Amino acid sequence: MSDRLTRGLEAMRAQMDTRVMSYMSSCVHCGICAEACLFYTETGDARYTPIYKTEPLRKLWRQEYTFWGKLAASMGLSSKLAEQDLADWEELVYDGCTMCSRCSLVCPMGIDIAYMIRKVKEGLAAAGFSPEGLVEAGKRAVEIGSPMGVTLKTLQATIRVQEKETGLVIPLDVAGADYLCLLSSGEVAGFPEFIGSLAKIFKATGVSWTLSSEYFEATNTGVQLGNSKMAATLVERVVAAAEKLQVKTVISPECGHAYSTIRWDAPNFIGRPLPFEVVHIMELLDELRSDGRLKTAGFADEKLSYHDPCNAGRRGGVLDQPRKLLNMVAPNFVELPETGAMNWCCGGGGGVSSNERADALRLKVFSAKKRQLDAVRPAALVTACSNCRHMLEDGLEENEMHDIELLGITELIADHLAEENS
Repeated sequence: MSDRLTRGLEAMRAQMDTRVMSYMSSCVHCGICAEACLFYTETGDARYTPIYKTEPLRKLWRQEYTFWGKLAASMGLSSKLAEQDLADWEELVYDGCTMCSRCSLVCPMGIDIAYMIRKVKEGLAAAGFSPEGLVEAGKRAVEIGSPMGVTLKTLQATIRVQEKETGLVIPLDVAGADYLCLLSSGEVAGFPEFIGSLAKIFKATGVSWTLSSEYFEATNTGVQLGNSKMAATLVERVVAAAEKLQVKTVISPECGHAYSTIRWDAPNFIGRPLPFEVVHIMELLDELRSDGRLKTAGFADEKLSYHDPCNAGRRGGVLDQPRKLLNMVAPNFVELPETGAMNWCCGGGGGVSSNERADALRLKVFSAKKRQLDAVRPAALVTACSNCRHMLEDGLEENEMHDIELLGITELIADHLAEENS
């Protein structure tokens, strides 16, 4: 047995908890999950059936954790999991799954298929079967603090530009602030106006907040890669930054993956409760709206639709808040078909956006989102995830849908602050 296979098997055995084994024994092979997966619906390739992506883990479970599987293996009636199995599933799992959890939502047996695919990734990553782009992003996250290579100097330069544009001071390393706001590299590099918009809204509503110079990255590449040790390291950096500044609450920015990781997964990675509360920026803005502190004026009169980020919406439950915020400024808001918890993924979640090898497939399956947009044809599509915005930009460009503008909710609200609130 090769060292790679040994590492992969050991990693998958470590994931074989009662939850996984219960899921394995509960599957009735109905195939309903296939119709919920955009990689299957848009390609027609049965290999992309979500439950099939868990086959390496399922094979190990059958052979080592079930009576009949053990018996068949002892009699030489079943082939053992081989290194080639891991090699064959690498592209299928990393390129053909965004961990969007749409399959988990429709499973009649209540199986969290995305959870099991995440466990398969642990084995593949340990064995060295992961896409180069994602591996390099992980290295940058650990060594630089950002999967995209965004440094503190980059952030400071961005802050200076935003301070000049807004005329406001953007707080950095303010001890005792109520909120520590994390940022994704995608926001700093691609949508820096998000930072200025936060400054305007928080100034208007009297929110005490800060950024940290020691660690500001919201994205956790360890989760995307399937490396729990790396994921724990990155979570610990957030914890250290928050504890040093003695903040009460950490804000997850417009990034779905970042929210699901720090809000739901982080305590499990580090083995203890977080010393702070976690709130998504949409939850905080909606709370300010509900309290009467956030007031807007004027409207965006064009037809707007909303793209629900999978992790924030489907997995995290942040569904009503963005719509309540949009209702403040968008009288011509129109829902996409199959929206909310059943929304179709942008195609780039789960680390797919960092995997250049998957670009062609990602753009092909954007046809699911295109159908949604064609049904409504909004003038602008709003979302609350920077990664989604980048992926939607790619998809709209690929399909020559240049008439649809992309907007972030935080910026939209900031642009419509009432004078008394600005």
